[in-house]
Amino acid sequence: MKKTIRTYLSGITAVLFSVVFIASCEDVVDVDLPTEEPRLIIDALIRVDTSKVFTDVVVKVAETGSFFGTVPPAELQQITITNSETGVGEVLIEQEPGTGIYRNPDPFPTAELLESEWLLQIDYEDQIYFAYAQFTPSVPIDSAVQGDGILFDEDDTEVIIAFTDSGERDDFYLFDFDFANYLVTKDEFYQGQLFEFSYYYDDLLVAGDTVNISLMGVDEDFYNYMDQLITQSEEGFGPFETPSLTVRGNIINATDMDNNNNFNNLNNTDNFALGYFAIVQEFKETVIIEDRAP
Repeated sequence: MKKTIRTYLSGITAVLFSVVFIASCEDVVDVDLPTEEPRLIIDALIRVDTSKVFTDVVVKVAETGSFFGTVPPAELQQITITNSETGVGEVLIEQEPGTGIYRNPDPFPTAELLESEWLLQIDYEDQIYFAYAQFTPSVPIDSAVQGDGILFDEDDTEVIIAFTDSGERDDFYLFDFDFANYLVTKDEFYQGQLFEFSYYYDDLLVAGDTVNISLMGVDEDFYNYMDQLITQSEEGFGPFETPSLTVRGNIINATDMDNNNNFNNLNNTDNFALGYFAIVQEFKETVIIEDRAP
């Protein structure tokens, strides 16, 4: 979140200043930093508004960089999305060369995404990655309004969310609260009922700011994946620490797979891409932040 990041960067600046000061008085010490081969990172969350005739299918692809480096876009041979039943699909085209953002060149009919299962295939440096996904429904947001409560700090901004769960199935949900803030929940304790809760932003939001909130339906595997990612991001790893777990999604390296003795690569713990492929129904609401009463 914005405020957390500003505090974190200030701390890093102080640490670097101290290091420079000490280094001027001491001998230089070479430190071996951890390195690994670049790994593919795939953001293939396809958000579907079922009220629209067409859906923009966008996949973002990058690769892990050096320890202190940025995350560069990945250059692919090809990326396709294909209907598993009919075998009909489309090649996604990079939006602008060097961006790593690939999308459908022609309008993609929304109705087609709601049917059957879809295969995402990525050809990258003579390796083949793929993942399967099926459309997962959601429910609308009943209301999203600003509240006047605080959680830990007077700068906190409360937003009160309400939605009604479907009683016909077991549902798992992913909330996108903007500013890279996510939350997962499941209907274990509110099956088929109205559910209302408060979400608090510790970003410094001011009157006139716009907050975009999305509610998406996800399956249990994607729910567990996002739950792990959110948990890791809340643990606050410093610049010289790495997470204890690399969260594995549903995108596998299928280069050496065949139909005989090797039909998956789940036992190969190092041979996979980071990220997830999912097709989800999305409902959105916007909250415009107002001045709070004194």
